[in-house]
Amino acid sequence: MGDLLTVMVVRDGQARDLPLPAYGSEGAAGMDLVAAEESVLLPGEWASVGTGIRLEIPPGFEGQVRPRSGLALKHGVTVLNSPGTIDGDYRGEVRVILINHGRDPFTVSRGDRIAQLVIAPVTRFALEEVEELEKTSRGSGGFGSTGK
Repeated sequence: MGDLLTVMVVRDGQARDLPLPAYGSEGAAGMDLVAAEESVLLPGEWASVGTGIRLEIPPGFEGQVRPRSGLALKHGVTVLNSPGTIDGDYRGEVRVILINHGRDPFTVSRGDRIAQLVIAPVTRFALEEVEELEKTSRGSGGFGSTGK
C-alpha cells in the first residue's frame, strides 16, 4: 500500500476506552466510526451521536461521514446529511447525524459502529461570472432527462 496520509486524532474522555476508527477489511475505503454515547431513535427520528474523537485533517483534504450499508439494510438507519463533511480546519468532536427510516425503534449503544469515515482530496475553485454557458446536447434537462 504505498505511503499513507497521516491524520492526527484525539480521543476525548468518553472515548478513551473505545477503539479508534479502523478499516474493516484490506480493501475498505472507509474506517468505521463508533458511538461514544447511547441514543434511541424512534421511527422517523434523528439525533446527533458523538464519536468522542477530534481530527486534524491535513490541508487539501476533507473528512466524509458516510452511512454503513448494514445499518441501512437491516434497520433502515442511515446518515441524514450523507455524506457529512468534516472541514480540514474543524477541530471539534466528530458527530454523526443518524436517522431511523425503519419501522422499529433503534438503539445505538456505546461502541457500536455507526458510520464510515473517508478522507478525500478537495479541489478549491473560483467562480467566474459569464453571460452564457457552453451549449451541450443535454442542455438544461434535469432529473430523469437522460434515461428512462
